[in-house]
Amino acid sequence: MSRIAGLTSREPDGSAARLLAPILGQVTLEGWREEQASVGLAALAHTGWRDPVVATDANLLAVVDGTFYNRDELQTDAECDAATLLKLYRRHGFEAALQRINGDFVVALYDSVDGSIWLGRDRVGHKPLYYAQSNGMFAFASQPRALLSLHGLSRSINRRFAAVFAGSHYRYIDNRPEESPYEAVSQLPAANVLRFKNGTVTRARYWSLDDLPEFTDDEPTLARQYRDLLLDAVRRRIGNEERAAFTLSGGMDSSSVVSCAVEATGRKLQAFSSVYSDKTYDESEDIKSFLDHKVEQWHAVPIEGFDLMNTVREMVRVHEEPVATATWLSHFLLCKTVRDSGFETLFGGLGGDELNAGEYEYFIFHFADLARSGESQALAHEIEAWARHHDHPIYRKHAAAAKEAMARMTDPSQPGTVRLDRSRLTRYYPAVSKGFYDLSHFEPVMDHVFGSWLKNRTHQDIFRETAPCCLRAEDRNCSAFGLEHADPFFDHRLIEFMFRVPGYMKIRDGVTKRLLREAMKGIVPEETRTRVQKTGWNAPAHLWFSMDARTQLRDMVNSRSFRERGIYDIAEVVRLIDEHEQIVASGAQQENHMMFLWQLTNLEAWLEWHEQTPVTLETSIHA
Repeated sequence: MSRIAGLTSREPDGSAARLLAPILGQVTLEGWREEQASVGLAALAHTGWRDPVVATDANLLAVVDGTFYNRDELQTDAECDAATLLKLYRRHGFEAALQRINGDFVVALYDSVDGSIWLGRDRVGHKPLYYAQSNGMFAFASQPRALLSLHGLSRSINRRFAAVFAGSHYRYIDNRPEESPYEAVSQLPAANVLRFKNGTVTRARYWSLDDLPEFTDDEPTLARQYRDLLLDAVRRRIGNEERAAFTLSGGMDSSSVVSCAVEATGRKLQAFSSVYSDKTYDESEDIKSFLDHKVEQWHAVPIEGFDLMNTVREMVRVHEEPVATATWLSHFLLCKTVRDSGFETLFGGLGGDELNAGEYEYFIFHFADLARSGESQALAHEIEAWARHHDHPIYRKHAAAAKEAMARMTDPSQPGTVRLDRSRLTRYYPAVSKGFYDLSHFEPVMDHVFGSWLKNRTHQDIFRETAPCCLRAEDRNCSAFGLEHADPFFDHRLIEFMFRVPGYMKIRDGVTKRLLREAMKGIVPEETRTRVQKTGWNAPAHLWFSMDARTQLRDMVNSRSFRERGIYDIAEVVRLIDEHEQIVASGAQQENHMMFLWQLTNLEAWLEWHEQTPVTLETSIHA
């Protein structure tokens, strides 16, 4: 695992390296190796537990956090990825260089001839990168709070971010990917390049998905192509890695990654799973049927016996921001076990749901596409199969429910236009004080690239909703324990391919991930490949807040510091806590408030940590 940082100042006296030191210190973990290089007015640095990835070439300087997976295609014969970037830059320029790279990365390059600093981030955002300007200096770092050590920069939090985290759904936290949790720090969005020159920042996308014609090949043909792409994505990521481990659930995504890795390596592999004594989200039984075929050793990691509040505080210190969902606490504890077991890389199945229409709500958008195309018989069949396979005592499935959801979340007068789910967006708005931030002014951005509702919904999830917070959480959790991480489904070739696959090859007969299931014939065991129901990757936080941590939660809400922040309407928060406990205790078939309580707990832990933890400031600056 690694991090990068860099700085340019206006003074040609070597001050950049000195000014960079406190920023670099904020992103370096104990035991990591640091390497810093300077050219002209800039200093760039790499820190991590493996060999530093920094390169210089005459007037050029580059640094890379992450990995280029297609070195064989780039044909540079460079000794490291930073040197590869320099060669590609000389041949093609910065933006065109990134377009040629298949990888999970953030990169920086300084050209002393024209005085430009270039930043780039991979297409989906596996690695985070932030930047700020102050007193004629421009600086960047892999974590946002490190930049608060820049002289003259405000340490204030981003109040809009805090309010959305406090009172909205986690999907909207990353709706504006150019922002960070801090007012004066910006984030480089995925698939973007940035150029800083002569005091000016310019930013542009270097890759995007276009509304291209759908494939006309038959399903077996596309399944073979999909299988080949996924196998290659896994092979490129696993390489010669001998110490790789895999997260494993009972679903298709992680099972496909593990199975493809077995194909690539020719051996069974080691897998880790979060397991729970409460069976609401436990997938142990589904996982067990997979083990004999592909897994050398299964590490079941019980998520129990931990102190919720102290674990949240520990995570916040690592993430330097509140953590989006309770699932990532389970992943955090799992990562510790992976590290303690001697592994260095952790593979996961992130991206599988978005590419293969695996989320339950994707059915609604597929229904809308069928209705628009006039396929009334197919629509009626799909709704009937959806209800038969996926009815739920809280989230009922029937024709009237499908019709209501389509009316609420799609606009038939504008093909492909996805409407905001305002009930989800605003459910907890009353809990946030308008004196802190009026959430009624928050209007999430909805991208409408395609004429298909299903494609626009999944595009939204990849770039503005589910994927950004998950990728960042995975990166920070793994980093805390010295692990690399890899998500083969988010290989950009797979994304481009799947956005040209017709909807009926993703959802059919009430079953999701149809093309993936076809592609994995003979690779994923049949019991897993044909399983229709999914538990969903979640954690029993409803019990955490109603049992083990209930006293601590109430003490926190009643504390003077919590009340004096002025973020929450205290009476509404207390009402929600009471209602949550009643729902869980009674076993009532209604939605509880665990997501809200998780976000509240994390936000408070982050604000407390931010206020109490000093930032190392550079004071001897000649601006």
